[in-house]
Amino acid sequence: MKIEEVKSSSKTQRISAHTHIKGLGLDDSGFAIQFAAGLVGQDSAREAAGIVVDLVKSKKMAGRAVLMAGPPGTGKTAIALAIAQELGNKVPFCPMVGSEVYSSEIKKTEVLMENFRRAIGLRIKETKEVYEGEVTELTPVETENPMGGYGKTVSQVIVGLKTAKGTKQLKLDPSIYQSLQKEKVETGDVIYIEANSGAVKRQGRSDNYATEFDLEAEEYVPLPKGEVHKKKEVVQDVTLHDLDVANAKPQGGQDIMSMMGQLMKPKKTEITDKLRKEVNKIVNQYIDQGIAELVPGVLFIDEVHMLDIETFTYLHRSLESAIAPIVIFATNRGRCVIRGTDVVAPHGIPLDLLDRLLIIRTLPYSTSEIEQIVKLRAVTEGLQVEDDALSYLSELGTRTTLRYVIQLLTPASLTAKIDGRTTIKKEDVEEIASLFIDAKSSAKILTQNKDKFMM
Repeated sequence: MKIEEVKSSSKTQRISAHTHIKGLGLDDSGFAIQFAAGLVGQDSAREAAGIVVDLVKSKKMAGRAVLMAGPPGTGKTAIALAIAQELGNKVPFCPMVGSEVYSSEIKKTEVLMENFRRAIGLRIKETKEVYEGEVTELTPVETENPMGGYGKTVSQVIVGLKTAKGTKQLKLDPSIYQSLQKEKVETGDVIYIEANSGAVKRQGRSDNYATEFDLEAEEYVPLPKGEVHKKKEVVQDVTLHDLDVANAKPQGGQDIMSMMGQLMKPKKTEITDKLRKEVNKIVNQYIDQGIAELVPGVLFIDEVHMLDIETFTYLHRSLESAIAPIVIFATNRGRCVIRGTDVVAPHGIPLDLLDRLLIIRTLPYSTSEIEQIVKLRAVTEGLQVEDDALSYLSELGTRTTLRYVIQLLTPASLTAKIDGRTTIKKEDVEEIASLFIDAKSSAKILTQNKDKFMM
């Protein structure tokens, strides 16, 4: 007899370095709360980021750029992600790393432009004719297969829809039946069907069924008011990059030659400047007519010193264009060479571009701040740490780096588990710190024993 334990099918999410960040943690006046929304300290940087968020929301920041400069492990990426959280889902946020531009498939400038377009949203308002209501009946009508054989095909679907004002019975095309199956529509669900395109959208379960005992955590929606057949304003959010891609793809037929042609094409195709200008022209027409609204988002470029002189020059042009997002750069470099030149410049950025940036400075954390961050990370990772271990970790973080002490948490929890404990003690941290050395100690050892290593 074989007995197996049933594993939980619930999706487990990886705890990343910035899982705990929920926002900038500012009060109503825009001042930073010392420890809030997952961020600790860095008051002036967070307050400056708060002003950037307000400017983005009021659409007065488009085409401008911000630089976050500070030593490694001072929370530059954390603040950028907090800005994304503050802006919400509706404002596009596109993160990238400086080295991403060096693609073997497409040009550097094309990678930059693609990300620029991803960071600009377009909110399109359309008035559509829709059939909306609670499904009272869902009956597929089958006929003999015209191709012969024993199978039957669906010729039409009869759907009954009910609203607060009345009911209607609709005869629908078999292609809509496939959409209904894809959306997993059942009787008792509230749906709407677009009259022109036949697109089906399931909004949720009718709240008439809310009293039923259901294992699934359903979203219950009220019974729609008004008639079944009505005009409804539908708001759609797309990015300019989505529009570029939709227009760049050739609409090939279903025959084998066009299918093969699409397969043999390179994975990434460059979108021409001409096509983008055409898309911009249509977008501007939509904005003038009041159909659409432009939503400039945020492009976050980490490790900006990895860009070279050509991409910096291209950034100048892109920032000055009529349709541009707000760009946030981040770097941990001091004075270094601009890639592609022999010129040494602050942060590896040309002075003419640096002159246009609003610079936000991040500072190293104090011992008490490191202790708060370590405690927060322990809670996020579901670990229990004793007070003496916490104070030891914070002192160690001051001597070494914040990233190093956070990396020690998980191995220390394993040592505690081996000893049959659930809480991390000071001796666990000391043992792990003796096994794994930090970057500063490693550099010191290399300097002392340089004759034993290869050059």
